[in-house]
Amino acid sequence: MRRARRSIEIRMSADDGSASIEFLTVGMLLLVPTVYLVIALSSIQSASFAVEGAARQAARVFVQAPTVAAAEAAAERAIAVTLADYGLEAPDAAVAVSCRPDPADCLARRGFVTVELSVVAPLPLLPPVLGVDVPLGVPIDSVATEQVSRFAGSR
Repeated sequence: MRRARRSIEIRMSADDGSASIEFLTVGMLLLVPTVYLVIALSSIQSASFAVEGAARQAARVFVQAPTVAAAEAAAERAIAVTLADYGLEAPDAAVAVSCRPDPADCLARRGFVTVELSVVAPLPLLPPVLGVDVPLGVPIDSVATEQVSRFAGSR
């Protein structure tokens, strides 16, 4: 009886080979979410750089244009190029341009032009789901203000 009990105890206490399986299982359970987190955060950071740069550049080209129509076209081009450099779609961006102190005259000398830009940065590896009211991305906003030169219109 003692011999059978001892034989069962030896078989039950043998852990040969299970450490590698435990290591692989726990490693994968920890590694996959960590890698996804790093990829998602880098995607969000890239989008924030894109939105900030696009708003800043749009405000800069707006105040340097000779007319309001040329300024709006230049700002749209600057936003499209900057967002495309970071892999974002320009039509998905919400853009608002406001002027101070006179909203009717955006290119008045020493006036201020403010460009507000908002984009939803998509999260990587998430397919679009039909019927979901929650956006599968992170909204990113940026505001840039530039002053019109005191020499504007004197060229």
